[in-house]
Amino acid sequence: MRTLLKKALSVGAVVAAAGLLATTPADAVANGRPAPAGAYPFSVKFTMTKIPKPDGGTRDSACSGALVAPQWVITAGHCFHDVNGTRVSGPVPYPTTATLGKVDLADKGGEVRNVVEVRQTDVNDISLGKLDRPVTGIRPLAIGNEAPTVGEKVVLAGWGATSSVDPKPSTHLNLGELKVNAVADSTVGVVGVAPANDTSACSYDSGAPYFVPKGTKAGTLVSVESDGPDCPHATPETTSRVDVLAQWIASVIR
Repeated sequence: MRTLLKKALSVGAVVAAAGLLATTPADAVANGRPAPAGAYPFSVKFTMTKIPKPDGGTRDSACSGALVAPQWVITAGHCFHDVNGTRVSGPVPYPTTATLGKVDLADKGGEVRNVVEVRQTDVNDISLGKLDRPVTGIRPLAIGNEAPTVGEKVVLAGWGATSSVDPKPSTHLNLGELKVNAVADSTVGVVGVAPANDTSACSYDSGAPYFVPKGTKAGTLVSVESDGPDCPHATPETTSRVDVLAQWIASVIR
C-alpha cells in the first residue's frame, strides 16, 4: 500500500464539459492540470502532524478526501492508523486538519476544520472523519448508491504530489479524468483518459474522490483513492467503491 496519499490528476472530456479544461501547461501534476478557481469546493486537503513512528519519533503526512455531510468527510481508511500502521477508529490518532473551499492554499477564504473522530469500515479502504464544526455554504458530494459500470467516466480531485520522485503534497488542487475498467465486490479499477492515458494518482492523493460531476460545484461520488503503482502510470489504479457502503455512510453521518 502506498504511503498515506497519492497524486493529483488531469482533466478531459468530462471536465471540459463542465467548463474546466484549462489552457495552461500540464504542470500541476504528471499529465494533469490545476483546478480553476471555485472548482469542486467539497474537495478536502488533510494535513496530519506528529504521527508516531515505531522508533519513538514523529512525522508529518497528508491525504485527500471530500465533504459528504456538513460535519463529515470521507477519505481512505489507511490515512488514520496507529504506530504500527493498523487502521483505527475513535478519537483521531494525531492532529489532523481539513482544508476545503479553495483550490490553492494561498487563496483567501475557504474553510479549515479539525478532524476529531474517525469511523472505519471493514468492507474496504474507506474511513469517515468527523469535523469539530459543521461546514456551511459548501454542498457536500453526494454518495453514489449504484454500482459503477465499465467505461464510466469519472473526475479525480486530489491534493497529492506531482511525481513519485521525492513526492510532496501539492499546494494546489488538481483534476484528472479517468474511466472505470474493472468492477469488483468492493473496489473499482480505473485508468487514465485525459490529458493522457497515464494520467494517474500519486503519493498524498489517498482518499481523493472519483466522482461524476454536476457542474463545477456538485457531483456524485463513485469511489475513493486507495492504492496503485508509482505515478505516472497507464496501468489500473485500485479505488474503493462507496455504493456498497451507502447505508453505512448514511447511518454514520446522521
